Amino acid sequence: MSNQKTFFDAVKERRTYYQLNKEAPISDKQITDIAEKAVLHVPSSFNSQSTRLVVLLNKDHDTFWDYVLEVLKPLTPDEQFPQTKQKINGFKGAKGTILFYEDPEPVENLRKSFPLYAHHFGDWSEHTNAMHQYALWVALEAEGFGANLQHYNPIIDQKAAQHWNIPLGWKLRSQLVFGGRAGEPGEKKFQETHGKRLFVHGAKE
Repeated sequence: MSNQKTFFDAVKERRTYYQLNKEAPISDKQITDIAEKAVLHVPSSFNSQSTRLVVLLNKDHDTFWDYVLEVLKPLTPDEQFPQTKQKINGFKGAKGTILFYEDPEPVENLRKSFPLYAHHFGDWSEHTNAMHQYALWVALEAEGFGANLQHYNPIIDQKAAQHWNIPLGWKLRSQLVFGGRAGEPGEKKFQETHGKRLFVHGAKE
């Protein structure tokens, strides 16, 4: 991580940035290397390795959000479309997007191999994908990017699959938009932890 940040420094500083630009503190190759490290080292249930990442940079990133706007237009009331277009153009103004997919084949293989746990593997697949999302969000934060997580699946799935030759069986779960920070995130508010969200038993001083 850049600037010698500790892991929890990056965790604490990770925020949702909606105002992004195309500036990048690191190279495209370094971005790709970070994505590869996530694929290699983020854990998965029964080592299923079911998560697939599609990293879209520069013009390919722009194309993705053009497609999102294209599929949204017939679904959006005319009076709401200018606001929708402004929102999508905000995402397009960023540097890149990471598409997070789940490949059902290894999950189905596990269901067959371990029938006792078959009903759990779908949930565990989602957990695996979420860990990849979070790991990459924190890693990009540590490098100086801003990012936000979007969910324009499933309306964009077929269009993306056709353009980037993505297997139709893969399930798109989310899109992480990242770029240079062109504004500040909103205020971060915390609910009470101890006795509300955190419960500790058996701790010693």
